[in-house]
Amino acid sequence: MVSTRVESLAQSGLLTIPSEYIRPVEERPTDCIIVNAEEEKNGKYDERTGQIPVVDMAGWEEGGEARRKEIMRQVAEASEEWGVMQVLNHGISDSLIARLQAAGKAFFDLPIEEKEVYANDSASGKIAGYGSKLANNASGQLEWEDYYFHLLWPTHERDMTTWPKYPSDYIEATDEYGREIRKLVSRILGTLSMELGLEEPRMETILGGQDLEMQLKINYYPRCPQPELALGVEAHTDISALTFLLHNMVPGFQLFKDGKWVTAKCIPGALIVHIGDQVEILSNGKYKSGLHRGLVNKEKVRISWAVFCDPPKDAMIGPMKELINEKNPPLFAAKTFKDHTDHKLFKKGQSKKN
Repeated sequence: MVSTRVESLAQSGLLTIPSEYIRPVEERPTDCIIVNAEEEKNGKYDERTGQIPVVDMAGWEEGGEARRKEIMRQVAEASEEWGVMQVLNHGISDSLIARLQAAGKAFFDLPIEEKEVYANDSASGKIAGYGSKLANNASGQLEWEDYYFHLLWPTHERDMTTWPKYPSDYIEATDEYGREIRKLVSRILGTLSMELGLEEPRMETILGGQDLEMQLKINYYPRCPQPELALGVEAHTDISALTFLLHNMVPGFQLFKDGKWVTAKCIPGALIVHIGDQVEILSNGKYKSGLHRGLVNKEKVRISWAVFCDPPKDAMIGPMKELINEKNPPLFAAKTFKDHTDHKLFKKGQSKKN
C-alpha cells in the first residue's frame, strides 16, 4: 500500500505537482490536451487530434463474405501500419458499456478510505485490487494515476474477493463485459491469423486458447494542476497480445507514429484496440506493437478501462514457423511469456539508469 493516493493530492488544492511526478523535459506532453467546456462544445480540441484508423465492423455477421473480407483487410492494415485502431459496431451493446462505466465510476467516487479496503500490495506481489503506481524505474518518477486491477478471464481462475462489492452491479456488468470482450478477442486474433495466410485458430491456440488470460485495469487519472509536466501513463508498448480500451470521452490516449504523438479522437461507442508485443513477435514484426502513453487533464477526471489479453506465463512465444524462411529470418527469440515480461522490466530499469 502507498501512503498517498494521487486522488488525495488532486483534492488537496495544490497548485504545483510534487517533483516525483514531473517528467523529464523530453517526455513532457508539449501538445498537452487541456479540454475546457468551450473547446469541447465547439470541437476545437479535434484540431489537435490525429487520424488513428477507424474500423467499422458492421456487417461482419450479416453482410456476406465480401463485407467480412473487407473488415478483415482493414483490421490487418491498421495492425501493420499503426498497431492500433478504433473499432465501431464491435458487438458490445451501448447499454452494457454504460453499465460497466457507471459501475467503475461509482467505485472511484467512493471516499478514499472506503476504497482502501480493497488496497493491493504490489511491493509484495499482490497486484489485484486498488492501487497507485509505484516507481518501477531508477529515477523514482511516478505516474499521475490510481487504478483498480483484477483477473477477468478465465472465469474459473478468478478470485472474487479482489472484485469490488460496491456498487452492486459491478460484478454482473464487469463479468458480462468480459465475456463479450472474449468473443472479440477470438474474432481479432482469427482475422490476424488468416490475413497472414494461416488457419483462423492458429494464433489464438499458441496464445493459450481457452487458457488465454484477460486482466482488467481501470485507470483513474485525477485532475492535474500541471498536466503539461506530468503523464498518466509513461510511453510504453504493452507486453500483452492485444489490449482493448474504453474511456470516458476525455481525450488522452496517444500513439507515437512517424516521429510525433497522435491523439486518439473521442468517438462514442468505439473501442480502442491495439496490438501488443506477443502478436508482434508471433507475426515476426508484420503487426506492430505501438508505442503509446496516456495524458492527464487540468479540468476533467479521465477514466479508462483496459483489458489486457495475455498468454499463460509458461506459453512459449516466438515467430510462427510458417512465416520464417531464408528471406524472412526470425526477428525475435522464442521465450516463455514470463521470460518476455521479466526481460522487458529489466530493460526498462536499466534504461532509466543509463
